[in-house]
Amino acid sequence: MSFLKESLYCGVVVSLLAYWFGTWIRGRFGLAALNPILVAVVIVIGFLKGTNVDYSSYMEGARYISYLLTPATVCLAIPLYKQLALLRQNLVAVAAGIFAGVVASAASIFLLCLIFGLDHVYYVTLLPKSITTAIGMGVSEAAGGIVSVTVVCIIVTGILGNVIGEMVFKIIKLDNPIARGLAMGTAAHAVGTAKALEMGEIEGAMSSLSVAVAGLLTVVAAPLAAGLL
Repeated sequence: MSFLKESLYCGVVVSLLAYWFGTWIRGRFGLAALNPILVAVVIVIGFLKGTNVDYSSYMEGARYISYLLTPATVCLAIPLYKQLALLRQNLVAVAAGIFAGVVASAASIFLLCLIFGLDHVYYVTLLPKSITTAIGMGVSEAAGGIVSVTVVCIIVTGILGNVIGEMVFKIIKLDNPIARGLAMGTAAHAVGTAKALEMGEIEGAMSSLSVAVAGLLTVVAAPLAAGLL
């Protein structure tokens, strides 16, 4: 399998094929647990193990996909633009909802770290778990966290929100599209927003707004919260 290690675009091809298969199998069986990102991660790990391709060789090609992460996040502003009138009508409620989500996320991390006796480094590593990777990596690094662990936590948080978010809304009987969108974006960042866009245009727009605002609030609040533990 040496040709795979030497192929510059091996990581890109493997990642795209894995994600394509994830979307296909999700559409084929319609199960929420078969999240395309989760399926793709499992496939890529299996591929690397089965072919003995080391992670650094894989990332040589896969890093090109990472360049699209920030532009893709910015593009989430498009559905929000289409719902500007609705946003103006509910501006106070939207702002309060996003703020409450950010505070709840930070408070839950603080309490869990106290309960399980985690050190400061793990506390600041987990703080950005609910914001998009592009912002969360910078927040974790600036606070002295373990960036690689932060990335894993962000991915897991997003996938979990994507998979169970709609089910949770049904259980608690949350039908308001604005509230549903804010919850998805604030708790599960861009991956949750992908699910919110499936729910409806309003959910997608509010979730897109939450991703950006929650990220900015976390950047501002993280240094203050970091000093609590």
